[in-house]
Amino acid sequence: MGLTHETTKIKSLKDMFDIEKKEDQFVIALAGNPNTGKSTVFNHLTGLRQHTGNWPGKTVATARGDFNYKDTNYALIDLPGTYSLFAMSQEEVVARDFICFGNPDAVVVVCDATCLERNLSLVFQVMELTDKVILCINLIDEANKKGIHINKEKIEEELGIPVVLTAARSGVGTDDLLKSINDVCFDKYKFNNKRITYDENIEDIVYSLEGELRAAIPYISPRWLALRLIDGDESIFGSMNNCIDGDYMKSLEEVKNKIPKGIDRQETRDRFSKINYDAAKDLADRACINKINLSRNNDKDEKVDKILTSKIFGLPIMLLLLAGVLWITIQGANYPSTMLAEFLFAFEPKLTNLLSAIHLPLWINNMLVLGVYRTLAWVVSVMLPPMAIFFPIFTLLEDFGYLPRVAFNLDHMFKKACAHGKQCLTMCMGFGCNAAGVIGCRIIDSPRERLIAILTNNFVPCNGRFPTLIAVSTIFFSSIINNSFVSSITTALCVTLLIIFGVIVTLLVSYTLSKTLLKGVPSTFTLELPPYRVPQIGRVLYTSIIDRTIFVLGRAIVVAMPAGLITWIFANIYIGDLSLLVHAANFLDPLAKIIGLDGFILLAFILGLPANEIVIPILLMSYLATGSMIELDSFQALGEVLRNNGWTYLTALNVMLFSLLHWPCATTLITIKRETGSSKWTALGFIIPTVIAFLVCLSTTAIYNLFV
Repeated sequence: MGLTHETTKIKSLKDMFDIEKKEDQFVIALAGNPNTGKSTVFNHLTGLRQHTGNWPGKTVATARGDFNYKDTNYALIDLPGTYSLFAMSQEEVVARDFICFGNPDAVVVVCDATCLERNLSLVFQVMELTDKVILCINLIDEANKKGIHINKEKIEEELGIPVVLTAARSGVGTDDLLKSINDVCFDKYKFNNKRITYDENIEDIVYSLEGELRAAIPYISPRWLALRLIDGDESIFGSMNNCIDGDYMKSLEEVKNKIPKGIDRQETRDRFSKINYDAAKDLADRACINKINLSRNNDKDEKVDKILTSKIFGLPIMLLLLAGVLWITIQGANYPSTMLAEFLFAFEPKLTNLLSAIHLPLWINNMLVLGVYRTLAWVVSVMLPPMAIFFPIFTLLEDFGYLPRVAFNLDHMFKKACAHGKQCLTMCMGFGCNAAGVIGCRIIDSPRERLIAILTNNFVPCNGRFPTLIAVSTIFFSSIINNSFVSSITTALCVTLLIIFGVIVTLLVSYTLSKTLLKGVPSTFTLELPPYRVPQIGRVLYTSIIDRTIFVLGRAIVVAMPAGLITWIFANIYIGDLSLLVHAANFLDPLAKIIGLDGFILLAFILGLPANEIVIPILLMSYLATGSMIELDSFQALGEVLRNNGWTYLTALNVMLFSLLHWPCATTLITIKRETGSSKWTALGFIIPTVIAFLVCLSTTAIYNLFV
């Protein structure tokens, strides 16, 4: 009969999923398809009492939030959004494993009321894993607008589980959800779970296996495990090894040997999927009533989509919108950047006096103030205002539902480049920070295509490179226009053209990688276009300011301060009549001249490896031989310094191109190493953009020299 459960032991939540559970706390899992408002439910229930991280051993994000209801503590675990639990992606494995082995006290499955038939399949799969399931049908406000009425009682009767209707964005129904969670955890709800029934042959096999499976591994639903043995899901064995201690494999092999030979595993799994989806559609058809004026209510979204995703207008609108966002960011950041710089640099003398008062040596005083603090002041004053403008606008577009339309417009281009269509979304994340873009590549299921997206994300200019692009563009290509309004539009257009060039390079490199180092066939995926929604201002502000602006700024500060220290040391240690900074620049000058730059520019990019924001101040320090960071009061003054040091229009163009294409910053490289777990791919993440930056600048210099 094999082993019994006494010889096996399930690991703790801490050991399996790195989740701390208090003694009197209930653990609730939150599951659901993408775009069902699951994160909104999570945020509404937990408020600010939440934190994010990674699942152990996975490049999949996790979120945990705590809340209190009726003097009871709950830990809400937000599982990755997934369409099924058939373990085809990392997200599906993580969601399945937590429900299967984490023994949550309840699993809340969030569904979209506007397309219930597509969501209910996941509900059936979760019900096979655990008895304690709560169905949260969200977005009922949008369903009502479309004339869809959900018969809650009918679904509850058909499934035998609690059903709650919510509109989490406005808090409707969340009190009912909390009550249901409380009732389930305290065994006040009488479940009558009605699971999917398969054909007679499959049910007979399952029945014959359940008893032995229950005895050998009591921590898993024996019915669900029997079905996985029948359809040949091998991934479950790896998960069992990670979550269960004990010698159970012999018993499991004995059970597997009792499965009749000749079963086509893939065909069986396809049949399971079809039965699930058919049952979901049948229940949705019977439970969704009063679909009045549905076509008319859908009309608005369809009319907008015909414009925003059309072959004629889709791309031009996207580019104009990008240029508009950049213009708003450039115009809006000028004044606050100046104010913030004045405020921060006003503290410099006071800090100097304070350090002098405690009798620090002058050289340490200067190193800390002129090197570290001045670098810090520059980075904050240059980065914070544009991020505080760009990220909220970006989040508004995300909340409104426009970003999936951007992916739709560019999907065919990425397909032609043999890359994944979701790579477009990871590029959008890279505008704020390339490290965030690299992390965002987790949404791509295919490891090959995820690597392509990671290695090419750097070709999108991050927030740290915008100051260089904007400054050089304004000085050399926009300053000839007297009208400040038109000049700022010209700057925005110049930066937009550079971004377009970066996208072209991304597509070309993606295609090259897919035909060489990362050969393979592009995977297909369903790109879901969510309905247009009125953005939630509170969520937009929280996500853009706390999760993005402060996070990226904090990371930039951490790497920029040591960079300022090192740069100051290089600028203040002399060999003969020249500082180490000048010696290094002279050494690099012959190579830099070949690509239309000079040694000081190339050195500034090298020393700017920790943070792209400090490239311009390092360059000024080098040109003016001050031995400390410089803060000039206008682009005009900066332009005079650059022109006096031999800058031409070719130099300006190549600096912009090199800034766009060159190696990632240190933070991004560290992120690539963490995401790939490979020094090889991290090295290629540095080498590929560096080689391309040199080749492009070499080409522009050669073309320029042909005509001049």
